[in-house]
Formats: sequence, structure tokens, C-alpha cells
Amino acid sequence: MDENSTNDGAIQYYRLTDVEQRNSFKSTWIIINHKIYDVTTFLEEHPGGEEVLREQGGGDATESFEDVGHSSDAREMAKDMVVGELHPDDWEKIAKPPESVVTTVHETTSWWSNWLIPGLVAAMVTIMYRMYTPGE
Repeated sequence: MDENSTNDGAIQYYRLTDVEQRNSFKSTWIIINHKIYDVTTFLEEHPGGEEVLREQGGGDATESFEDVGHSSDAREMAKDMVVGELHPDDWEKIAKPPESVVTTVHETTSWWSNWLIPGLVAAMVTIMYRMYTPGE
């Protein structure tokens, strides 16, 4: 733990290893948007169940927190649980790799693959239909 805090309200920075060490049955800390939350006393009250918080304990819960779409009341309540911030040197350790975007290659197809082949197939089906159905 960095001793960058004083009683004058300065930010308390914690290293990722400090947060990881607080992941136990006695204490549960999580990281959301680089802020560190002590959710230990909130475990039993969490509407999604304490397992949800314990799964995220000791690590970055930002994506899970944002995906759920917490209410403004939940976000306000969370402010009371902030114990500090993740040390900026550890930000890249929790950074997610950029999501890969799959793009399709625009393929220029010629007119024969769009019209000629289906037209020939339709013509063959018509001829076969006429050949194998009894005439009137």
C-alpha cells in the first residue's frame, strides 16, 4: 500500500496486489473504474447475492458493474464504499485487450453468379418438370 494519503483528504492509492490480498471471506475489495471499493459489509445486502461480489473480489469488476446497468441509487450507495484508487502504475495490468472487430471483405461478384446460374437452374428444373410429368 502506498502511503500517499494524509488526513487532509488526499487520495489513498493501493497496488493491485493489495486489492488481491483483500479477497477473502473476511474482506472483499473490488475495482470499478480504477476506484477501489470495500464491499465486505455490503455482501449480504447485495440484491444479486454475495456470490456475485465474491466472484469479482480482488480484481476489476468494471465490466460486470456496467453491464448490469446499476441505478443511480446504487452508484450513489457505492460512493460510501470507496477506500481509495488503484495506483496508476497498475492500470495497464487490469486493462482489457481491445475487442477484435470482425469485418467482412466486400466481395465484388459478377452478374453471372447472381443471375445466370440461378436462371440456368430454373430453366433445367422447368425442362425436367415438363419431361417427367404426363401431358394432358
